[in-house]
Amino acid sequence: MIPRFALRMAALVVAVLASFASPAGADKRIALVIGNNEYGNVPRLQKAVNDARVMGNVLRQLGFTVMTAENQTRKGFTETLLAFDQAVEPGDTVFFFFAGHGFEIGGENYLLPTDVAAASAGEEELVRDGAMAAERVISRLQKRGARTAIFVFDACRNNPFERPGTRALAGGGGLAAMTPPEGVFVVFSAGARQTALDRLSEDDTNPNSVFTRNFVRELVQPGLNLVQIAKRTQADVREMTAAVRHVQTPAYYDQIVGDVVLSAAPAANAGERAIAVVPQQPQLAALPPVNPAPRLLAPDSTNAPIASFSRHNGGWTVVVSLADPASAIAWRMGESGEFKDTGFLDTLDPRTRRRSPNPSFELPPDAAAATLQIRYVDINGEMQGPFPVRFEPQAALVRDQRKILDMTSTSWLSFREYNGLLVYYTHLVSYRCAIREMRIGIDSGVPDKVIKLPPCNARDPVAIPSDAQTYLKLPPATRSVSVELTFPDGSVSEIKSFRR
Repeated sequence: MIPRFALRMAALVVAVLASFASPAGADKRIALVIGNNEYGNVPRLQKAVNDARVMGNVLRQLGFTVMTAENQTRKGFTETLLAFDQAVEPGDTVFFFFAGHGFEIGGENYLLPTDVAAASAGEEELVRDGAMAAERVISRLQKRGARTAIFVFDACRNNPFERPGTRALAGGGGLAAMTPPEGVFVVFSAGARQTALDRLSEDDTNPNSVFTRNFVRELVQPGLNLVQIAKRTQADVREMTAAVRHVQTPAYYDQIVGDVVLSAAPAANAGERAIAVVPQQPQLAALPPVNPAPRLLAPDSTNAPIASFSRHNGGWTVVVSLADPASAIAWRMGESGEFKDTGFLDTLDPRTRRRSPNPSFELPPDAAAATLQIRYVDINGEMQGPFPVRFEPQAALVRDQRKILDMTSTSWLSFREYNGLLVYYTHLVSYRCAIREMRIGIDSGVPDKVIKLPPCNARDPVAIPSDAQTYLKLPPATRSVSVELTFPDGSVSEIKSFRR
């Protein structure tokens, strides 16, 4: 029986921090830091969340606008990355930090969300489907036009899938070597296929991993470029871990032309020798001090929010992104009527030191096209808005499903042996409202066969009709199938190739 696919993009805890505007033509520094401790099916970690917090504090010192996310499930990870994608603009300097479990399969590196399934030998697809490909994260931010992109992965720990009494999923821990594209700088907390230590011993009370405690110290040294930071971290970590008879040499992969210096050296007076001030190693604080939020909008622009719409079985979820901190958010449908508060999340906004307002609310599945009115209370207690946001259900559905198709392109097709060789395209049937035409090529890189998909049902768009065809029988000797999608606006996807 083919499972019914449905995706509900739930309210994102950090969505209220997700959208950052800047004056036209200006570049900015923007960062996303993620720390995952609370794994449900693989060993929990002790210091990954601390590592993300201290990294976020350091990056703020270096002038970055920082989004922080903790203990991300697969869906939460996807939504966080989507919000970050939307905040990145051409010319930006982007910094991505992940602390948590990582795993390498067939030379490709995966960052593991907290709900990744426990997998044993032969179940690699469980990990691929439930994790986030590191190379995919890099590719997505590259496509946003970032001038410089820095990726730091403190995810080179032991094989998280080793369990007594079972054959472990292939892999001894650590990540595979990487060749990033131009404009990208990548740092691993250990060398290729080495494992990284969280602590030196049971008596090590430092709140951060061995890599992160050294890396943040070097990151804030004035005048150092990225290569110097990486090499000094290499030496620091290698010396520290050698003392406990462990080999850990952080790796870096540099595809940036020229030098990137994040902490400028102080200027020297004429005739005087410049002395670099070495800051103390940053310590973890529960919350950073509250300072007035910097204005990130052009002086003549408004504080209008951005709303994204996602469709699920029960209706619509609307997620509101604000440029400024907020202490409350409310909305209404149309020009009149009472405003409805969105409520609050069980998290604190580090900018306001108050509970974060819920950035999302629900609309019924049959909601008609309308103008939503959204308002919020800013950090000074002043009401901003209301701001009009247009809701067009058909356009929103296509945009939402196309976004999902782009993020899940590795799942478009799957092979199965069942009374012969079959190729399933169930995933594409689920999100057919964003597809005008589907073509495949059998053992060919040229998709030349049209596959008929069921018509879109706007009332229940991800439901698969009981009589829908979701697979194709293939000749037994078939080695690969290519697929190309044409979207409602006439644009065409890249040709994706899937091998048995």
